[in-house]
Amino acid sequence: MITLRIMASRHSVFYTPLLATFTGGFLQQEGMDAVYSVLPQGLTVGDFIASGEVDVVQSAVSYSWTVLEKGGVPPAMNFAHINTRDGFFIAARSPDPSFNFRRLLDKRLMFVHGGQPQAMLRYALYKQGVDLSALKTLDAGVTELMMEAFRLAQGDYFHEQAPYPHQLAEEGLAHVVASVGEAIGPVSFSTLAASPKWLTGPHAARFMRAFRKARAWAHTGNPQHIAQRLAYLFPAVSETALIKGIDAYQRLGCWSGEVEITAPLYEVALDVFEHSRLIRWRWPIEQAVVKPPDA
Repeated sequence: MITLRIMASRHSVFYTPLLATFTGGFLQQEGMDAVYSVLPQGLTVGDFIASGEVDVVQSAVSYSWTVLEKGGVPPAMNFAHINTRDGFFIAARSPDPSFNFRRLLDKRLMFVHGGQPQAMLRYALYKQGVDLSALKTLDAGVTELMMEAFRLAQGDYFHEQAPYPHQLAEEGLAHVVASVGEAIGPVSFSTLAASPKWLTGPHAARFMRAFRKARAWAHTGNPQHIAQRLAYLFPAVSETALIKGIDAYQRLGCWSGEVEITAPLYEVALDVFEHSRLIRWRWPIEQAVVKPPDA
């Protein structure tokens, strides 16, 4: 049996379609299995693709722009969407059914700093008439440190992907009040990427068939059943928090539609990064994206 080496740049149920390729048995149906790892801090998924240490990574079209902006050639090409919405939520310390983003003014927002998460948050706030730079913000570091800081009463609002805000809610410490993805709408958010060589190799089309099935199951499957398949990957998270996170992403439509990376969604991502002045050029889609290997 062929074993694929899969790496995620972040670990959350937002990437259920990728995780489900092996936890849901879809890769195994293709005569394949997977070794899964999460990107070490301070490195990029491109480093691991370039060195040949992994086969498929969870990435984003924006990673390609980062390389292109420096005059380089991206070591991997994006070939399918995992998500077509931002997957971050805002959690508050108290219930707030009438929440709007102006509530963040004069409060302390603990959010994921840097790169795409911050750019998307800034754009969502901009669309709601709020400037991220005007907020009182906290940077507590990686997810585990953010969770611990919020438990120690640091910050009024918490910004992260599921299941982490939902876990804090299960602990009675937070209430999910908003979705950044809902505020932005459809966008090219996270993708699958691989080297051009691997994409023309013998395993790519088989992997893609498994991914299409896994993504469809993630979108329409029973959240409890899906959570049970993912639970061993999230030992510190309750099953209820996993279920609520998966259900929220299904309702948001993160995993709906075709897997192909389309020009309209790509252009919205360019708008987001242009707004944050993280790119100088609107890079053509052909420099970052290829068709799925089973196309």
